[in-house]
Amino acid sequence: MPGLLIRAAEVAGEPADVRIVDGRVAALGRGLALEAGEALLDAAGGALLPGLHDHHLHLLAWARAEGSLACGPPSVRDGPALAAALWAARGRSGWVRGVGYHESVAGALDRDRLDALLPGVALRIQHRTGALWMLSSEACRRLGLDAGVDAPGVERDATRRATGRLFRLDAWLRERIGPEPLPPLAPLGVRLARCGVTGVTDATPDLGAGALAALGEAVACGALAQRIVLLGTETSVPSWCTPGPRKLVLDERALPVLDDLVARLRGAHAEGRALAVHCVTRAELVLALAAFEEAGVRTGDRIEHASVTPPDALAWLARLGLAVVTQPGFVRTRGDDYLHEVEPTDRPWLYRCASFDAAGVALGAGTDAPFGDPDPWLAMQAAVDRRTSAGAWLAREEALSPERALALFTTPPEAPGGAPRRIEAGASADLCLLDRPWARARDVLASDAVAATIRAGRTIWRRP
Repeated sequence: MPGLLIRAAEVAGEPADVRIVDGRVAALGRGLALEAGEALLDAAGGALLPGLHDHHLHLLAWARAEGSLACGPPSVRDGPALAAALWAARGRSGWVRGVGYHESVAGALDRDRLDALLPGVALRIQHRTGALWMLSSEACRRLGLDAGVDAPGVERDATRRATGRLFRLDAWLRERIGPEPLPPLAPLGVRLARCGVTGVTDATPDLGAGALAALGEAVACGALAQRIVLLGTETSVPSWCTPGPRKLVLDERALPVLDDLVARLRGAHAEGRALAVHCVTRAELVLALAAFEEAGVRTGDRIEHASVTPPDALAWLARLGLAVVTQPGFVRTRGDDYLHEVEPTDRPWLYRCASFDAAGVALGAGTDAPFGDPDPWLAMQAAVDRRTSAGAWLAREEALSPERALALFTTPPEAPGGAPRRIEAGASADLCLLDRPWARARDVLASDAVAATIRAGRTIWRRP
């Protein structure tokens, strides 16, 4: 691989040239001479940062969402807008797939309401949380829900008729519908690179052989140039990725008994795997903490989301030594709904940041794309200003400094919340170059400041 010299960068607040050889930082200094065969990148005084790592997203769900019908905010905000969006999709063949729905648009949806909006169409709409699918009657028919086909998570009314609401049944739904073409992953790779992202952790819990093959092909052909960590691998791990903790989803609608959860934690630990446990409600978090208390904590164990963390749970997390991967971007994108839906007593505990730091809890962050905005800079700025889209404060006391917000996305892929990666000799050359010094960039953390993204010494995106 040809070498690269980055000239006139700002590294940790100081001017420096950076030489990259064989995908690693070979030297830092001032006045480094351009060597034969080296490419030159003039940083013009811009801050050179470690490449960002999104510690929690869902690549294939994001790709599918890009080709789906937007059914929720900000694109669709009320019932008439939803009706218009669905009516415009009436001519699509096969299934109509919608994403991003929230009850603020038109209340709770079931098969009867969807039939009224778009009759005779096989329609499925995903809730913005990703936990619920809402199906029309034609969709229920095609899945056999009215002919005896059933599964845990299929909601039925008092007469045992399927309501069209399916909870946590993504894998089952994919299996029943059958193979569907996967939209290209290359646009996602470009969008990540434009934001300075050099690595991601895919937190999907049930990646099957087909999903792994699709991701592997995207990596092999360069469509995804980022480093990939997977939480959804149960057994063999493909060579193109790094295995992360095993993902375990808790759902308050159907929580396991404590002994069963403890057994699952111990089983994973016995196989040498850490656990990443999904907890978005207080009950889910308390159950997870009780299970870790009994099973013990292994290095790498962590809580995903910790969306609602009251003070006693915060102290418990700190004592157990568990890390947290949170999503401060939801303060911006969902905060206004939280202010209407969440009990006032719980609002100070939503997507906490500063309190985790104060308690000594290792803290990393992800965007949860496509269920959250995939721009990590939006999440960083939300962690700094704690403002909703409408400008209201949400738990203002949880605000972080810009430097600490940046660190949420620069900790090691295998250790979110660990010491942020540094640009130093011998380090992997996964880098994000800004078009301005950090003293200016910190005023408003935004992806439009990214001038170039370098992954293992290769420029994977550069502003035209």
